[in-house]
Amino acid sequence: MIRFGVIGTGWRTLHFIRIAAARPDLFTVVGVVTRDVERAKSQFTGYNVPLFGSVDEMLAQKPLYVITSVPWDVNPVMLTQLAGAGVPALSETPPATTIEDMNALYQLVQNGAKIAVAEQFHLQPHHAARLAFIETGKIGTVSQAQYSVGHGYHGISLIRRTLGVMFENATITAHKFDSPVVSSPDRDGDPEHEEITTSTQLIAHMNFGDKLGILDFTGDQYFSYIRGQRILIRGERGEIINDTAVYLQDHTTPIHVTFRREDMGQRGNHQGHHLKGIQVGEQWLYKNPLAPARLTDEEIAIGHAMLKMADYADGGDPFYSLAEACQDRYLDMVTWQAAESGQPITIETQLWAQ
Repeated sequence: MIRFGVIGTGWRTLHFIRIAAARPDLFTVVGVVTRDVERAKSQFTGYNVPLFGSVDEMLAQKPLYVITSVPWDVNPVMLTQLAGAGVPALSETPPATTIEDMNALYQLVQNGAKIAVAEQFHLQPHHAARLAFIETGKIGTVSQAQYSVGHGYHGISLIRRTLGVMFENATITAHKFDSPVVSSPDRDGDPEHEEITTSTQLIAHMNFGDKLGILDFTGDQYFSYIRGQRILIRGERGEIINDTAVYLQDHTTPIHVTFRREDMGQRGNHQGHHLKGIQVGEQWLYKNPLAPARLTDEEIAIGHAMLKMADYADGGDPFYSLAEACQDRYLDMVTWQAAESGQPITIETQLWAQ
């Protein structure tokens, strides 16, 4: 049983609560800290979650770790407080917004604090399956990764993991492009009426010397009905394009495969509605660690991060370290600087990368 608490009532907080409710055999929410307990009661109706007005009250319930789900500028303060109390922390993304704050948090880790970051994109089933396929070696060493699936540090985290890059420096060029688009749904649902709005696209090239990462994203993509995801991963023996791959069995024999989702509860299946996993041929590339809970892919990924955080709190390695999170946020910051200036920028080695 994984006992965790949450500080803050941000948009992500309900994700953590829903995941815990879907697998009560795995998770117990010891409490949520909020500035306004009475107001928060309506937000968590039906979940029977204890609400506290202070961090100390929640920590008295002895959580294994605490998740911070607070505004960006408040997050470093909360992480510092948890480090001082000796409590492992799972930080929302990003952990901080300035190099100074990131350096300060990293020094806490250097002094023994346990801080991991809740980056879930590489744990989303379809991305995790692609990364597992790369690990088989079938497409060889990856030299190029193009992702149009997530903004900033989310997309960059996928690029780094796909290329096998950790803290290597890169030269970044970036450009913005505005175009008209019919307004998309958002976190509050569908728009009330059709309206043409401006969509800002960011395209960035991250040249690591012998490896290239390309980030291409517009904010519309997360909810849009007409702007989809696009992925291209290239190695010397093959490539992955979205949900298909091709690789060479020998230099004259290409093998074409498809990433196949196995969803239960369809076509008369009686095992409940949930994702079982993803296969290529006879090989399972991914198995849902939260099955048979009925969760979205995003919630499965967040729940997987919560499981991995428990391992870290118990003495294991961080599944997505503070250092990695700082590097991805730093690359994100430089990408926007390059886009604004129109000039290439070469990143510098930071404290967490040493």
